[in-house]
Amino acid sequence: MNIPESKIPRIVIIGGGFAGVKLAKTLKNKAVQVVLLDKHNYHTFQPLLYQVSSAGLEPDSIAYPLRKIIKKNDNAFFRLAEVEQIFPETKSIKTNIGDLRYDYLVIATGTKTNFFGNPAVEKYSMAMKSIPQALDIRSLMLQNLEKAAISDTLNERKAYLNFVIVGGGPTGVELAGAIAELKNNILPRDYKDLNPSDMQIHLLEGNARLLPPMSEHASAKAEKFLVDLGVQVHCNTFVKDYDGKTVQTNSELTLESETLIWAAGVTGNPVNGLKATVVAERSNRYLVNEYNQIEAYDSIFALGDIALMKTKDYPNGHPQVAQPAIQQGELLGKNLIRLIEGKSLKKFVYKDKGSMATVGRNKAVVDLKHFKFAGFFAWFVWMFIHLMALVGFRNRIIVFFNWTYNYINFDKAARLIIRPFKRLN
Repeated sequence: MNIPESKIPRIVIIGGGFAGVKLAKTLKNKAVQVVLLDKHNYHTFQPLLYQVSSAGLEPDSIAYPLRKIIKKNDNAFFRLAEVEQIFPETKSIKTNIGDLRYDYLVIATGTKTNFFGNPAVEKYSMAMKSIPQALDIRSLMLQNLEKAAISDTLNERKAYLNFVIVGGGPTGVELAGAIAELKNNILPRDYKDLNPSDMQIHLLEGNARLLPPMSEHASAKAEKFLVDLGVQVHCNTFVKDYDGKTVQTNSELTLESETLIWAAGVTGNPVNGLKATVVAERSNRYLVNEYNQIEAYDSIFALGDIALMKTKDYPNGHPQVAQPAIQQGELLGKNLIRLIEGKSLKKFVYKDKGSMATVGRNKAVVDLKHFKFAGFFAWFVWMFIHLMALVGFRNRIIVFFNWTYNYINFDKAARLIIRPFKRLN
């Protein structure tokens, strides 16, 4: 792996998501050697993945090179690698490019899509957890619009124009709104040979309301915004089967669709090698204490979505969103230095800064601790927060100009089939 030996402690970070990046930045120029490992050479700003999949943004505007993040840290190294096994007895890991010893190991591998044991849905639906997957959705969506334009029968055309999104959390709500805006603003201008009313967008949610983690006020407002955009919302509805053409649900609802996008949940993405007892059975997340130490391992830690820290205020763990990951990454960076210096560690206390979701142009919902609001101001707040949270000044400028252009022209400029999607049989 060609990592130089050093007399200072080596901290190995697995994963370049929000938690791993924040930890690496917190350890900048400290008396430690930092090795950051990831299977991609870039950090993905996942909250805006849906805009890539719906042709609103190009992928490079929400990605940032991991090497660039750590370039000013002389003791930091990045390796493009997949970790295959952890050997806690020898304090080492095995990767696809070689083995590496560690003094402290931090697992920040995040989550993967949860298909809830449904192999047919896993095979034929479209997940959206990475940039390649978002690009696949964009290509499939645009390819199906092109196929609809040349379809001979109305039923075939409607199947290509039927978009089914499963999961009424923030990702599903935001994606449904984005596709609805494409239908309302792009379809009548670019596809004059198609009837916009033939394009249907269905959002399926297994709970009684959309945005279950948010307030009832936010749920009601989000549903109203979506319905106003033309989205058909189906609560208390989950998918039983999908063969690539027909969506079977737990109700009488059956939908003919060539596009099923799965945003119904995630599960942890642990690494092989640790005791099975340290992984929570239902969520597949590492059980950690209030210092983010994995139970029974003094020198192994877990951060962000992969970490399950049960506290009085969060008996089921913290929300699997960016803020807990960022806050945990920052504190662990400070705690690792304290640990090396023989000082006592500080417990993690999550500072909830609220939650939000956008539904489309001038439409969003925001939940703060003592205040809830929706509409244009909420949409402006959502845009500002996400713009400032992007890694890199260049990315902020690109996204800002894209959003400005889209807002003025009612357009989605990234409607390109660069890499045609082909479903593997």
